[in-house]
Amino acid sequence: MSDIATAPAHAQVAALARGEVSSRELLEVFLDRIERLGAPINAVVTMDPVRAMDEARAADDARAGGGTLAPLHGLPMTIKDAIEVGGMRSTGGARELAYHLPAADAPAVARLRSAGAVVFGKTNVPRWSGDLQTYNDIFGTTNNPWSPDRTTGGSSGGAAAAVACGFTGFEVGTDIGGSVRIPSHCCGVFGLKPSYGVVPQRGYLDHVGGGLTDPDINVFGPIARSAEDLELALSVLAGPEPERAAAWSLSLPPPRATDLSGYRVGVWLEVASCMLDDPVRDLLLRAVDAIERAGAKVEEAHPFVSFDEQMALFLKLIGAAILPSLPDNAADERSIRHRDWLRLDDVRARTRRQWAEWFTSYDLLLCPVLPVAAFPHDHTEPMADRMLEVNGGLVPYLSAVQWPGLIGVVGLPSAVPPIGRTPAGLPVGMQVVAPYLRDRDAVRAAGLIAELVGGYDVPPGF
Repeated sequence: MSDIATAPAHAQVAALARGEVSSRELLEVFLDRIERLGAPINAVVTMDPVRAMDEARAADDARAGGGTLAPLHGLPMTIKDAIEVGGMRSTGGARELAYHLPAADAPAVARLRSAGAVVFGKTNVPRWSGDLQTYNDIFGTTNNPWSPDRTTGGSSGGAAAAVACGFTGFEVGTDIGGSVRIPSHCCGVFGLKPSYGVVPQRGYLDHVGGGLTDPDINVFGPIARSAEDLELALSVLAGPEPERAAAWSLSLPPPRATDLSGYRVGVWLEVASCMLDDPVRDLLLRAVDAIERAGAKVEEAHPFVSFDEQMALFLKLIGAAILPSLPDNAADERSIRHRDWLRLDDVRARTRRQWAEWFTSYDLLLCPVLPVAAFPHDHTEPMADRMLEVNGGLVPYLSAVQWPGLIGVVGLPSAVPPIGRTPAGLPVGMQVVAPYLRDRDAVRAAGLIAELVGGYDVPPGF
């Protein structure tokens, strides 16, 4: 039965529906794997097995009683520790919230529960989700299952590692600067950064007293072992905030095409200010070649925007968005006037129009996630002193957020499929970007690409 732990979530749901495994048995499989295999990875940091087992038992009883069941009925899963789960310790990776027990679920978590999911634990994050690596003073460091001396990425690094190791059905993370996409790339799993505003992000813990508003740029998104799982999760999570649901609804359009031959694809891999490590470039080029051979209309093309200017816009806007997570003195030093923020937002609106215009001629854009594969742990402080090695040279650590930031600042959906592993055995992903609210095209294309060149593999030993 241990093989079911690393099966895609949709296959686990199907096995539950057929009675091949009970919810209690599947939960026991996850709990046993975490106990036996989890310590070296340190991905799942809080659990409530007693309540989860009660919920799993209730799910089994409901199934035995017959009737229509919800789409995730009885599926055990974990949630990133930056998202509130009612009655379960939710810390945001910060000592200030080390004993925080939310009174209620975040709306996204409530939707998962309403769809039948059994939430049994929380996964590790950096402090206030503010790093490309996953470590904090409460729970320590999360290690990459493909190479424990390397990062899982951040900030949803515990989530991606838990999915890769078969410790959970699937996960929900957050992404303001790549925090779903980067860990998916580093750990060899699928991730989706939805269009901004598609999934409610109330209950997001980026500061003490947080979770009441929707931070700029940030989104909640699923991490899973297949593109089908991303679609399943999206169908449950997408929708307006609860207070707007009385009048608003959301209906994401279906994919434009059933296979890659139906897509017009732009490719943007080369930027002078963001050099790619050769093993990463090689895998991206191999994937592009395979996509073209599969019949997609592929061109080296991208929106008529300046990469460097859009990155500067991202850095200014994310700098404002993360101010609540900074100490008061640091936040005061970095604050900008509201008038200046409004001007930046005007620039962003014009930039969004340029992307929307480009997407009238193309359906997808393919671009990197990171310039490198998972890199060695480096917790040097201050963060600005860290460096990354690219082709034998050193580049600033925070330059790694450029490709995720490029897409995040304009609020577009981006799915990440695994597209292979480097000669050193490290996973690599690719961003598959679609027009605003065309999330299902990003997911569909990510699945088709993974069938050609990659997909999820179980890490050695798991």
